[in-house]
Amino acid sequence: MATTRKQYSPKFKAKVAVEAIRGERTLSQLASQFHVHPVQIGQWRKTALEQLADLFMDGRKSKRADSQVEKDALYEEIGRLKVEKKLVCSTEQGRLLVEPDHPEISVRRQCDLLGVNRSGLYYQPVGESKENLMLMRLIDEEYTRHPFYGSRRMTVWLCSQGHEVNRKRVSRLMEVMGIEALYPQPMLSQPGEGHKVYPYLLKGVEVTRVNQVWSTDITYIRMAEGFVYLVAVMDWFSRFVLSWGLSVTMELDFCVEALKRALGRGRLPEIFNSDQGSQFTSEKFTGELDKRGITISMDGRGRCFDNIFIERLWRSLKYEEIYLRDYALVPEARAGIGNWFRFYNQQRPHQSLGYRTPAELYLG
Repeated sequence: MATTRKQYSPKFKAKVAVEAIRGERTLSQLASQFHVHPVQIGQWRKTALEQLADLFMDGRKSKRADSQVEKDALYEEIGRLKVEKKLVCSTEQGRLLVEPDHPEISVRRQCDLLGVNRSGLYYQPVGESKENLMLMRLIDEEYTRHPFYGSRRMTVWLCSQGHEVNRKRVSRLMEVMGIEALYPQPMLSQPGEGHKVYPYLLKGVEVTRVNQVWSTDITYIRMAEGFVYLVAVMDWFSRFVLSWGLSVTMELDFCVEALKRALGRGRLPEIFNSDQGSQFTSEKFTGELDKRGITISMDGRGRCFDNIFIERLWRSLKYEEIYLRDYALVPEARAGIGNWFRFYNQQRPHQSLGYRTPAELYLG
């Protein structure tokens, strides 16, 4: 019996994309609600955000153009963009771009343009199982306790807890979570293709004042169902959290927005440090620093202590807030994390700061 690929109407796609953009539920929760794979929801969300600007084009210009000419030009542009997409998108992404109900371009032609196998369209993937989500929770806790655990040790530990897992599965889950062991290795965070990587400038540098060095990082935040990602910008000298942001996907924009908020009050660091992840090596992110004359520093590969202060921040956050809660919805997580950051900045004394709070030191 032939298997047909499930088709979704534009109205349905728009509805799901809007829910994903609202960010009140994780992709796993939306996948369960709408019976769509989380990866596909993420793609619809990305497409919707990219096309929002088109809704605000000058209406007078559109009226002057002939509708048929516009239609022909649109199809030509779609074909050109899809040919270009073929060069950069993964097979999974290419499959998601195919529209079985497209009125003009056949499925066979779309597959040719995108470089995907037509037979692969009819495979219906499933989201992370409850068992995988449970394993990810365990991995997150053990990684927070022992951040030097790689996939081998993590696999051994999970097996010792009675979970029959192999290294390949654990490695994949750790990749989804965006974590890897903090020990010297050939490759650590991966920059995007063509992105510029900057040298690490803080070796041997004594940090003696506020706004001398800022740093940023992303961490995985578990939820009752699914997970989200958290980014924060911190002042090294005072440990003051300048800004933070939460996102259902590990995208670039929420990192850039967090950076803009940190810089938005006339505060400028002399040096800004990050890892070599694609979010932080992107031209959009580094451009915000370059145009303000801020020196950029990036962690060296396999250097586990280059961004140690923000790693300690994640550890404190998870033990003092995340692991004590079981957030059901993203707004709950956002409120809880926001309250903890306020406590951390304003009330929580630090032994390394002479039992002063970060706010006392940063704000004077």
